[in-house]
Amino acid sequence: MKKLGEILIEKGKVEKTDIDRALILQKDNGQKIGKILLSLGYITEKDLVEALQEQTGVKAYFGENFPDVENIAKIEDLSYEFLKNKLIFPLKKTETTLEVIMDDPFDYETIASLETLLNLDIIAYLGVESEILDALKKLYGEEKAIDEGVLGEIDEDNIEQLKDLASEAPVIRLVNQMISKAVEMKASDIHVEPFEKVLRIRFRIDGVLHDVDNPPRSIAPAVISRIKIMSKLDIAEKRIPQDGRINLRVLGKEIDLRVSTVPTLHGESVVMRILDKGSIKLFDLGKLGFPPDTYKQFETLIKKPHGIILVTGPTGSGKTTTLYAVLNRLNSPEKKIITVEDPVEYQLEGVNQIHVNPQVGLTFASGLRTILRQDPDIILVGEIRDKETAEIAIQASLTGHLVLSTLHTNDACGAVTRLLDMGVEDYLISSTLIGVLAQRLVRVVCKKCRKKIRLKKEHLLDFGIDPEKFGELPEVYTAEGCKECNFTGYVGRIAIFELFMIDENVRKMILEKPDTPKLKAYAKKMGMRSLREDGFLKVIQGITTPEEVLRVTQEE
Repeated sequence: MKKLGEILIEKGKVEKTDIDRALILQKDNGQKIGKILLSLGYITEKDLVEALQEQTGVKAYFGENFPDVENIAKIEDLSYEFLKNKLIFPLKKTETTLEVIMDDPFDYETIASLETLLNLDIIAYLGVESEILDALKKLYGEEKAIDEGVLGEIDEDNIEQLKDLASEAPVIRLVNQMISKAVEMKASDIHVEPFEKVLRIRFRIDGVLHDVDNPPRSIAPAVISRIKIMSKLDIAEKRIPQDGRINLRVLGKEIDLRVSTVPTLHGESVVMRILDKGSIKLFDLGKLGFPPDTYKQFETLIKKPHGIILVTGPTGSGKTTTLYAVLNRLNSPEKKIITVEDPVEYQLEGVNQIHVNPQVGLTFASGLRTILRQDPDIILVGEIRDKETAEIAIQASLTGHLVLSTLHTNDACGAVTRLLDMGVEDYLISSTLIGVLAQRLVRVVCKKCRKKIRLKKEHLLDFGIDPEKFGELPEVYTAEGCKECNFTGYVGRIAIFELFMIDENVRKMILEKPDTPKLKAYAKKMGMRSLREDGFLKVIQGITTPEEVLRVTQEE
């Protein structure tokens, strides 16, 4: 029989170093290798069952083929506690046999006990722990299944007790499975939110939050303490926000979790930002969603030896990804690149990255001053937040550096107004700013379940297009929802862009302190495509839906 580790390596679920690490742990605790890999977060329950099924040939029930609990009868001689502890779900009983789904169908001691107790032959199939427990809850009633007292009464002020509870196997398993599930579902953030009667867990997937679980409220202190211990935070401090990081390997990937806690009315709320180290390879400027003409214009900007390029948009609009893709494109042995960021989200090879730390006086402004003495060619400033940072960035540009940064504005032309509002002199903006890129992220419609519809005149009006001048209405896609996309109708995201090129006429206009509408009118006259117009192109191309573009773009 082929070894389980070999099968998982062949399937690309783990690496040999993961197996070696698990074998070392196996010597200490005697657990089966699959369970150790699962507890470490290297594989999912589904990965384990599929590998065991291939290894043993035993039939498995999981996912869509797990039986409907409504059609299952309880076995009176078997208690809920026994079935839960042994992870057994009774499937079908006859006069001579009992078919069961087991987390470990090779637990011959338990099978022998069942055969003796029931005087029946046991036929065991493979299943996954979470689905067996969920099915038992439904079969025996939710009120019995939720074991709120499993960790006893928790005194949230007793730090030693919290440390002990956070080290209990059920809590460790819950947190590990939560993180693994989030990575598997390609979530960007995990939200752990304690309320008066429930502990709410939500994942942000493709920019939208989804409820995934509501564990018993009683275990909230233990779960939150476990996360704080993993991220090296002070579990005794609950009155002020804290920030930390967790580095771990999940499902064969090197993952960084950026952890943020904040005190709320019913306890500490925790948000974990998932940063996949492997995704740094995906920072390809050509794959972000640029239309060919916008891409060509933007390429000419980033090749300039000096000047300021700004990327604008709200939080979560992909600004950092775009800037990292630019650095990836520009990175070469002939150029020195230095960044000052808050925080450094991904480590770029060959790039000097500085992490802002205001507590010791290292701000964007002070970091930028220091950078200028390091003889850089290209400078990335995470964000221009104030006049001081803006003016130092401008000085860097004037002395022959290419400066990249971000600004929180709704559109590209609004960046000029924002800088003027900060108090930056108009002539400095006019002489250094070379381009502004505004962007948003729209969800990509799922190719498995998308449905063709004829574009409506109402859609054209929403996009600011005159239906009478448009001609024949094209076919576009609408989102339906299926298992592949977690019934959201969308898989992944792509950016839509608005590129404001600064030419000589714009430089003259800036000296007159123009308002945003005036700049926008000129930019459109010169061919600038708005965010909504770029989104409309992606609707026509079948990449996304009209509703999605209208959701993320404001009214023109």
